Amino acid sequence: MYGVCGCCGALRPRYKRLVDNIFPEDPEDGLVKTNMEKLTFYALSAPEKLDRIGAYLSERLIRDVGRHRYGYVCIAMEALDQLLMACHCQSINLFVESFLKMVAKLLESEKPNLQILGTNSFVKFANIEEDTPSYHRSYDFFVSRFSEMCHSSHEDLEIKTKIRMSGIKGLQGVVRKTVNDELQANIWDPQHMDKIVPSLLFNLQHVEEAESHLDNHSLWEPKVFAIRCFKIIMYSIQPQHSHLVIQQLLSHLDANSRSAATVRAGIVEVLSEAAVIAATGSVGPTVLEMFNTLLRQLRLSIDYVLTGSYDGAISLGTKIIKEHEERMFQEAVIKTIGSFASTLPTYQRSEVILFIMSKVPLPSLHHPMETGRTGENRNRLTQIMLLKSLLQVSTGFQSNNMMSALPSNFLDRLLSTALMEDAEIRLFVLEILISFIDRHGNRHKFSTISTLSDISVLKLKVDKCSRQDTIFMKKHSQQLYRHIYLSCKEETNIHKHYEALYGLLALISIELANEEVVVDLIRLVLAVQDVAQVNEENLPVYNRCALYALGAAYLNLISQLTTVPAFCQHIHEVIETRKKEAPYMLPEDVFVERPRLTHNLDGVVIELLFRQSKISEVLGGSGYNADRLCVPYIPQLTDEDRLSKRKSIGETISLQVEVESRNSPEKEERVPAEEITYETLKKAIVDSVAVEEQERERRRQVVEKFQKAPFEEIAAHCGARASLLQSKLNQIFEITIRPPPSPSGTITAAYGQPQNHSIPVYEMKFPDLCVY
Repeated sequence: MYGVCGCCGALRPRYKRLVDNIFPEDPEDGLVKTNMEKLTFYALSAPEKLDRIGAYLSERLIRDVGRHRYGYVCIAMEALDQLLMACHCQSINLFVESFLKMVAKLLESEKPNLQILGTNSFVKFANIEEDTPSYHRSYDFFVSRFSEMCHSSHEDLEIKTKIRMSGIKGLQGVVRKTVNDELQANIWDPQHMDKIVPSLLFNLQHVEEAESHLDNHSLWEPKVFAIRCFKIIMYSIQPQHSHLVIQQLLSHLDANSRSAATVRAGIVEVLSEAAVIAATGSVGPTVLEMFNTLLRQLRLSIDYVLTGSYDGAISLGTKIIKEHEERMFQEAVIKTIGSFASTLPTYQRSEVILFIMSKVPLPSLHHPMETGRTGENRNRLTQIMLLKSLLQVSTGFQSNNMMSALPSNFLDRLLSTALMEDAEIRLFVLEILISFIDRHGNRHKFSTISTLSDISVLKLKVDKCSRQDTIFMKKHSQQLYRHIYLSCKEETNIHKHYEALYGLLALISIELANEEVVVDLIRLVLAVQDVAQVNEENLPVYNRCALYALGAAYLNLISQLTTVPAFCQHIHEVIETRKKEAPYMLPEDVFVERPRLTHNLDGVVIELLFRQSKISEVLGGSGYNADRLCVPYIPQLTDEDRLSKRKSIGETISLQVEVESRNSPEKEERVPAEEITYETLKKAIVDSVAVEEQERERRRQVVEKFQKAPFEEIAAHCGARASLLQSKLNQIFEITIRPPPSPSGTITAAYGQPQNHSIPVYEMKFPDLCVY
């Protein structure tokens, strides 16, 4: 009877007839698609038959493999793949068992093509999310077989590469299929890791090919597999050996510096995960080496973006880069720098911070910068990327001693960049300073500039200023104030800059302030108010309104922190007056998406301004240094001046000399105006070149003098100028009417020096020059 059923097709089960119909007479014709659609529809309609379909397909495949009918073998695997993709019912488990049996049969074959075919089918299966759990499935055979394929020693180099690649892809599929399945055997068990890890390491080393197989077959780019594999490696080896893996990855990154950005990004992300794991053990001497390699890769990526190719010049056959991919790679490097630095102890993190800052190109004699348009772009991009990296490293950095967190050599270089023309660079510097100073997590509480009537809702964490912080501020406070003041005057500031400036002022007040610092910060903010009022810088209306609003927000904060009632009352009165008459001078109207500004800021009445005399009076009565409060803040001119297209200190000094000489009495005689003719203009144009050269040489000599001359000589020069200035001032004071007497009978001059009542005019002795 069974023989009759085998001979009579009409009596065969329908699922067998449907399976048979998908195979053409000639295997080169491929799968019969219409019949395959019928088989798929039948499997979906009768899912209980799916396991029989799988068993029958498996039977046919095994028979075709034995008869070397490889064309039909490929058709059978294609049919299985399509059924797997289409069917997600409860009977899928039985079908999968038949499928895995067929894949195992192909992998056991000596034919490389069949091994590759079986691997590809397994990878497709590994990407399928199954609806039902599998209780009795085992992947032990596949781990062993794929690991063997990773060590293929086929005599044909191309075939050997394909087999090894298939082995790696197969292991990738096993990891993906089992890592999140609690019902499967733990893939991290030693019995599996002892096979997987050596297979991966074997293919990472340089053999006959120039690159490793992970590079050849784009396994860095999906990142997930590479990251999981190296996590396996890092957790499988002894902690003291982890730095060896990191060194290999660093070397591999350098070797692939001209690979596609997606490949390099994959290596960097793997390096990030591996470095974090290694940091919990022993990293050894690879800390600075790792950062040096990453920073070098950043610079190379910048060059690729600027030149448009990996070779520095575009020619026939040159591999053109994709800028957006390079940007993604750069962000991956910066993220890796930050994530690794966050695991380091404080002393190592400080070393990394100094190391990165030393790489930032600055326009000085010791740090020459590239010239030309390309050079300027390269300098700017390098500065931005390194400052981004520094911001990542500084985020969350906490040190009890600000002297060690912000040493002089670091702070000097950082603040030099704070005065560059580039607005983005200045913003990064402000954020970096905030990250270092914020040790209690208060930064986010000042992300919005406002004039809160009660700052207790902010729930600020405030500690008393320590002795170390006091020493730091005594040494560096004027330097910080000066840069904050000059940053406020920048015309290119936007909303984010003012937010950062407000946050920096607020955090200094909370973290580093004693009574002296509070007084100086108030003087500083009042000086910023004067900048907006006098407007010698010709700032736009928005910038002037922003400075008024910034001052209002900060004084509102500091008044409530000092808890001096009279001080709080004065600040509150001015704010209320502004709300009624000039809301464009408050942050609630300025720091919004659509600022509500005025067209004219000239002639601001005194009731809208915070008055230095009033603040000095109310704070002086509460124990603050009223004498110091009376002195307007003026930034020191002895610090380094602006870099990157700004005046150097030598130029500043020479400019002062010019102003003094031009304003001297000997120069007061007026020279008759010269008639302007064509010859006059021609002569001026010709002579201007020579004059400019002479001026440049004179400035160079001034700078060189202040850089190389002994300190005693510079001190004597400055002392002589100071004595001359003082004598001139004394002469002026002697012939000038003294100020009117104060109500108390004496007035308090700068730094607390009392003066007597002023002399009546009729008792004054005027010089002979004034007598008719």
